[in-house]
Amino acid sequence: MFDKERIDDIRRAREARGADTARGSGAAGAGARGAGPGRETKPLYTPADLADAGFDYLRDLGFPGQYPFTRGIYPAMYRERLWTMRQYAGFGSARETNRRFRYMLEQGMAGINVAFDLPTQHGYDSDDPRARGEVGKVGVPVNSLRDMEALFEAIPLAEVSPANAINTPAAVILAMYVALAEQQGLPPERLSGSTQNDILKEFIARGTYTFPPLPSLRLVTDVVEFCARRLPRWNFINVCGYHMREAGSTLVQEVAFALADANTYVRAVIARGVPVDAFAPRFAFNFTAGTNLFEEAAKFRAMRRLWARIMRERFGAREPASWAFRTGAGSGASELTARQPENNIVRVTLNSLAAILGGAQSLHTAAYDEALALPTEKSVTLALRTQQVLAYETGVADVVDPLGGSYYVESLTDRIEEQATALIEEIERRGGMIQAIESGWAQQQIADAAWEQQRRIESGERVIVGVNRFVEEEPGTREIHRHSEEVEEEQRAALARLRAERDNARVRRALDDLRTAAASDTNLVPVLVETVKTYATIGEICGVLRAVFGEYRAVQVY
Repeated sequence: MFDKERIDDIRRAREARGADTARGSGAAGAGARGAGPGRETKPLYTPADLADAGFDYLRDLGFPGQYPFTRGIYPAMYRERLWTMRQYAGFGSARETNRRFRYMLEQGMAGINVAFDLPTQHGYDSDDPRARGEVGKVGVPVNSLRDMEALFEAIPLAEVSPANAINTPAAVILAMYVALAEQQGLPPERLSGSTQNDILKEFIARGTYTFPPLPSLRLVTDVVEFCARRLPRWNFINVCGYHMREAGSTLVQEVAFALADANTYVRAVIARGVPVDAFAPRFAFNFTAGTNLFEEAAKFRAMRRLWARIMRERFGAREPASWAFRTGAGSGASELTARQPENNIVRVTLNSLAAILGGAQSLHTAAYDEALALPTEKSVTLALRTQQVLAYETGVADVVDPLGGSYYVESLTDRIEEQATALIEEIERRGGMIQAIESGWAQQQIADAAWEQQRRIESGERVIVGVNRFVEEEPGTREIHRHSEEVEEEQRAALARLRAERDNARVRRALDDLRTAAASDTNLVPVLVETVKTYATIGEICGVLRAVFGEYRAVQVY
């Protein structure tokens, strides 16, 4: 592709101009959240940088919709279909969240991202003593099928594609949704949506785990196997580098740890006897979209290429759909600031642009006030409008992979892939991701990266506008969402009514059947579907699983 004499001419001209040493004062404080590739950035890129890396157009870049998918997983990308515009919502009660969902759908939102409160994420009922003070605060409480019914009231499941952000009790929430679809008469083959179901990143970065790693992996695999056989349109897993990055990882760690988790899941499902091409096309991912525009866009391009090679070369997948890296993206919430929160409008716009230029399939934009509280209707609407303006007014969707061929972006893409590959290989040498978690090594890597990132901010080495530079006096009050303290008591009362009205003998029989199944190697999802139909609660169900699987106590990380 590159003429050697012309490349040599470019090198000599660049050296003569001193381009490799040029640096202006405007670069002070620049850099992307401690990301590895950002620290090696040169001031100027030319064809020589690609030639030196052995860049081959057809092998490394190719065409959109074709292996290795660097330029996108669909031939026409957004020219044919825009990314799915999602907004993350869940607070108060199921009915309150339902009202927010319907409001956002009226505003043009195309997909629902369901946020569950912390007790639900841990498998506790709202009246459990351990849930006190957390019910409905950072998500919606879903204690039973009755709450699921309220959550989707007047929302036809055939017309929505919800993303359920749940992990430890992912199989239970999926079972409730399947039972709800049966109530609406929706055949399983028409049910679409996704379940996050990525438990390994909870051990590494987020903490809402309950059971030990191996039984947790069993539950993940049960969901994947069930969906592969029964729900052909359901995305049964959403592997999340997002939470690694929010915990303080570098960009390269975000990529490598998430893909190492994905490798673990793929191996576990294949070990069940499910052929790779029978489930790989429904694998999905979710990653952060940060403010460093070019690094973030290059990250998505690198992951597509890396995943395609992993699936084809490591796991022997033969179907092109199995090689395609389908990913959502979300605004880097940890980049939002409580000081001068209006600046977050600019940050979220850059997050969105990075994800779009990177070729993401869906996008959640954070509201500018989320560093202060849950978003108001006004702020969440503005977040959605940000996506709509970018989609319809900027021309950014008119061209497939508009950054393709940029000397800088292609060099970044290569570097991110190379560094992430090296880190994945390091995890493999340590015995795989389960061993890296149980030893505490993976958690320590992110803790160290988070400490370094905070050090750079506090020293001023990394500039955060409005926080450590360009600081202003803050106003005394702001309009923010206020949590209703009555929610917890209302949920406790609703649970008492549920237990009084349901057939408790039927519930006990279902929980006994679940206990027996959990102690065997039976796929638990069909059992859970029958269990939730009795209106057994998530706390009762997870209590049975705790008794069988035990609870995990993490390695201390400093």
